[in-house]
Amino acid sequence: MKILLVGEYSRLHNSLKEGLTALGHDVIVVGTGDGFKQYGTDYSIAVKLFETYSLLRFVKRIVNKLTKFDLARTEKGYRFYRLLPLLKGYDHIQLINSDALETHPAFAQWLLKKLFEQNGTMSLLVCGDETPVIDYCLAEKFKYSILTPYLKDKSLKKQYAYSLKYTHKNHRELFNWLQRRAQSIITSDIDYVIPMQQTGYTAPLIPNPINTDTIKFIPLTITNKVVIFLGINRNSYVKKGIKYFEEALSIIQEKYPTNVEIIVTENIPYNEYIKLYDTAHIVLDQVFAYDQGYNALEAMAKGKVVFTGAEAEFTKHYNLTERVAVNALPDTDALVKELSYLIENPTEIITTAHRARAFIEKEHDYIKVAKKYLEVWGMN
Repeated sequence: MKILLVGEYSRLHNSLKEGLTALGHDVIVVGTGDGFKQYGTDYSIAVKLFETYSLLRFVKRIVNKLTKFDLARTEKGYRFYRLLPLLKGYDHIQLINSDALETHPAFAQWLLKKLFEQNGTMSLLVCGDETPVIDYCLAEKFKYSILTPYLKDKSLKKQYAYSLKYTHKNHRELFNWLQRRAQSIITSDIDYVIPMQQTGYTAPLIPNPINTDTIKFIPLTITNKVVIFLGINRNSYVKKGIKYFEEALSIIQEKYPTNVEIIVTENIPYNEYIKLYDTAHIVLDQVFAYDQGYNALEAMAKGKVVFTGAEAEFTKHYNLTERVAVNALPDTDALVKELSYLIENPTEIITTAHRARAFIEKEHDYIKVAKKYLEVWGMN
């Protein structure tokens, strides 16, 4: 089968491609690479003109300042338009979300209509911000979510512009148009399946695919210091609750000055980022989550103890009786308590690391997950 995966924000589509390819399918990924993260794509629609040339960068800034019109999004749409003659004859298309083309909603709808007319069925993936998800978070149905900081402090609105755009009329219309056309809507974890199902959508959960062949388990040894890694993405700093980790690390550094080594990085491309925490025992991912995101899962596959979403809804869904990750709460004292326990009980780090890898192999293996996608698409 020929399959087209449109959009990439976390390497989900790349790993899914690897699983589908292993099963004998012909797969192409189209996307921007998501900025500094530089995820791989077969066909890129990343901005070039308005990033490469200083004059055009200046024009883009002036136009955006005066009119709020983003010429970079126009360029992404144009680059996708130029690719349309190459994107024909696919049996199935999957969009990473309703903003997969990262262009203006009306332009996206026009482009996607042309794409759909020359290909087979289409599915819509919900694995991050999306209209019903943001609506649900704004209604404060979760005890906490990525929107919790904004709900407590509306002055953060500018930092939540990306998430809040999904509630705007044009983005809402695009989502509604896509969900009507989609053969299926699929969610990737607990943070998305709950709001989708609670708002009336049939949206089965298929776990994120992790390539357990290329991401090797790294057996941990603790001889001297416990190494703690925090990778910061400034664009999601508030949404991921990074300030709680920073506050906790400050206390931990003072409490255990000779027992810990702390590594902090910022805005690192994916291929560098995934290697930087190889020496770490503990990886701090995010708070404000019920389930693990992609970075957390890859770290767990390597055998790291990850502080991330691991709420009761997650453990119930996977029938877990022992923890495979640390549920990171938006509470500095709680994080300090959990970190202190692990530092003082290093054998717990080792055992949790093994459980984490076993969990990934059981629930997130990329070939097993690819088969689940094919089943939902009706292509198995």
